[in-house]
Amino acid sequence: MKYLLDTHIWLWSLLEPDRIDDNILEILRNDNNELFVSPITIWETLILAEKGRIELRPTHEEWISEAIRRSPVKEAKLSHSIAVKSRLIALPHKDPADRFIAATAWEYGLTLITKDERLREAQQINVV
Repeated sequence: MKYLLDTHIWLWSLLEPDRIDDNILEILRNDNNELFVSPITIWETLILAEKGRIELRPTHEEWISEAIRRSPVKEAKLSHSIAVKSRLIALPHKDPADRFIAATAWEYGLTLITKDERLREAQQINVV
């Protein structure tokens, strides 16, 4: 199967895997699954670092490059279609990052892995 990792799932998989439920860890560790992240996840990660909520060393850019290199994820590229879908997707809030991540899952037919209850309400996507 093909999955899109929400930002916290990607970060937890790299920094705090104990926070991830066993059934999700099984999905992440299964070599038959394809895992994707959105560029929005990278953007959100950098914002978290700028706010001091996570530490990225030696530099933000180097940490991101190394994390992508060692993480078994592919990039789900942004497109104009995703931008449009980010405005069409039925979510109970207006968070632009969540909207882009959900729209990315919708565009590519990916199942979104998230603990965010608000994202679970999007009817256009499958969520675990």
